[in-house]
Amino acid sequence: MKLQSYKELVVWQKSIELVREIYKVTGQFPKEEMYGLSSQMRRAAVSIASNIAEGYKRQGLGEYIQFLKIADGSAAELDTQIIIAKPLYTKVTFNAAEGLLSEVQRMLWSMILKLNAKR
Repeated sequence: MKLQSYKELVVWQKSIELVREIYKVTGQFPKEEMYGLSSQMRRAAVSIASNIAEGYKRQGLGEYIQFLKIADGSAAELDTQIIIAKPLYTKVTFNAAEGLLSEVQRMLWSMILKLNAKR
């Protein structure tokens, strides 16, 4: 059964949860971070969900895979930013964000491998 929308993809749904969690986490950062690390983390999280959606709407399988790879790259970027932020903001809890990010990364990699096998 073919999905009717990217919104039915569990990886997209989880990436939306991740965006919300990143907004919650970065909302606890000091106000001077608004245009720094906080902004970068939010953009990276939004990029993951956005690239999953855009890739799904593309015509070819190759393009879809490429956008999933871009989403995976944004996930690695967000992972790095969390690693940077954790020792700077020790009173902020990153556990939920890290768990969701790890889950999204595993799902993306699995999708990329499966779709590559179809080529």
